[in-house]
Amino acid sequence: MNKDIVIIIGAYGSGKSEYAINYVWQLKQQEIPVTLVDLDVVNPYFRSREVREDFARQDIIVIAPDGEYTHADMPMLSPRIMGAVQDISRKPVLDVGGDPAGCRTLARYVQNIKNRGYQLKVVINTKRPFTSDHKGIIQLLESLEYSSRLKVTELVCNTNLMEYTDEAAISDGIKIISGVAEELKLKFSEYLVMEKYADRIPENLLGKKRVLLQYYLNKPWEKSKVHGVI
Repeated sequence: MNKDIVIIIGAYGSGKSEYAINYVWQLKQQEIPVTLVDLDVVNPYFRSREVREDFARQDIIVIAPDGEYTHADMPMLSPRIMGAVQDISRKPVLDVGGDPAGCRTLARYVQNIKNRGYQLKVVINTKRPFTSDHKGIIQLLESLEYSSRLKVTELVCNTNLMEYTDEAAISDGIKIISGVAEELKLKFSEYLVMEKYADRIPENLLGKKRVLLQYYLNKPWEKSKVHGVI
């Protein structure tokens, strides 16, 4: 088992928590012991902690604020996080809020993360403010690296307009992100598509790999039910 820590970061509206949950679920399907750590202190909705009870039934550990702090917008950080970072018997996946306040939570663990080894994936939706063009994405990455004291290793395209997503939108996103990846010499190989839209978005757009995501997280006005986990 690759023992690197996987850190998944994205700006508000990027879809990084949905990606983090799907990523963990795929590791579980490969029979890799995995722990999902919710370090998102930015976004009050769409957090990975929403799947805690469902994942527990699948022997996936989710570390997140408990009780009255479940929906808090403050860094109520459990001492179990350091345990997850250091436990080489399980693969930790960290879901981190994508602004300086969110990334600063990583600074508490930075030396242990570096000692163990890590991948830092940034999920980008070019249909969101501040990440719609080359300059905005570069600025975001610089801010994330400065705040977290870690280096970005990979970009992931999640360009979408929800139910209005089409091939042209994703192709445009891939082109923009490819330009950033080439300039910064970063890995960029995947674009994300919700499974329900698979019929309208082809595989291998511009030479990149299509990754289908299940829908796990509810919008705040929807019923409290996690989709996709049995």
